[in-house]
Amino acid sequence: MAGQSDLMVTFEQRQYGTYIVRSPRAVLEVVPERGGIVTRWQVDGQELFYLDEERFRDPSLSVRGGNPILFPICGNLPENSYTVGGQAYTLKQHGFARELSWAGSSSSNGITVTLQSSDRTRPHYPFEFLVSLTYGLTDTPSGSALTVQQTFTNHSEVPMPFAVGFHPYFAIADKNSLHYTIPASQCWNNVLKAVEPYNGTLDLSQPELDLAFTPLSEPRLQFQYDGKTLDIATDAAFRTFVFWTVQGKDFVCLEPWTAPRNALNTGEDLLHLAPGQSQSLEVTFTASCPST
Repeated sequence: MAGQSDLMVTFEQRQYGTYIVRSPRAVLEVVPERGGIVTRWQVDGQELFYLDEERFRDPSLSVRGGNPILFPICGNLPENSYTVGGQAYTLKQHGFARELSWAGSSSSNGITVTLQSSDRTRPHYPFEFLVSLTYGLTDTPSGSALTVQQTFTNHSEVPMPFAVGFHPYFAIADKNSLHYTIPASQCWNNVLKAVEPYNGTLDLSQPELDLAFTPLSEPRLQFQYDGKTLDIATDAAFRTFVFWTVQGKDFVCLEPWTAPRNALNTGEDLLHLAPGQSQSLEVTFTASCPST
């Protein structure tokens, strides 16, 4: 089995500066200035992430594809608004992390991207923070594991509430081949705006599925398609899994979130950091791919 010591890391100045991490079995590409995003994860010659190249090239548009970072909220707020300390603020869907340029660096452990509070974040989120994510790549006997180690630090003089999540777009052309194990018995249907029971099957013929599964019996999700097996394992702080897909697009999003929509208003599952405090979290995506 190849470990992180077998990684080769290079940097290319394309439209956006891109770090490329290679192991004997996998390739990972990270673009710090485009939201700190992983745009590519290739395992045994097979692309796991969908990427809308046209949107990616347009800096005025959010990226649809790869593995966008959601911070300091997941999902949307009613009228994009929340109140803290008696003052109202606005935040767009999924927060600002995916829209901003992150700093990037490489090491023997992989690629680290960092984002800190600035004049662009304070009008929308009145806290001083530092977010650091390290993307690590490890070969496994049957494929590859992508580990995202995250550290959040509150440099404010007041407690800092936040949520974090990921929005991975898995490239799945034949959605009829998709099989999944979701550790929940109910979900919030964001299309119908209603709570629904979950009996283990989903109607993938719908024009859009936007389902938030919570509570979870364990912080882990597994699914299979086209002979591949993907496993998403998270820290217990990730209490929601979102399943999102639309007809006519060759992707399915399976998203680990620490808190559901509107948590900055409701407080549901919201994380809090005391002044000067840090919190570390981890998410691991493990892929097993058939031989090509």
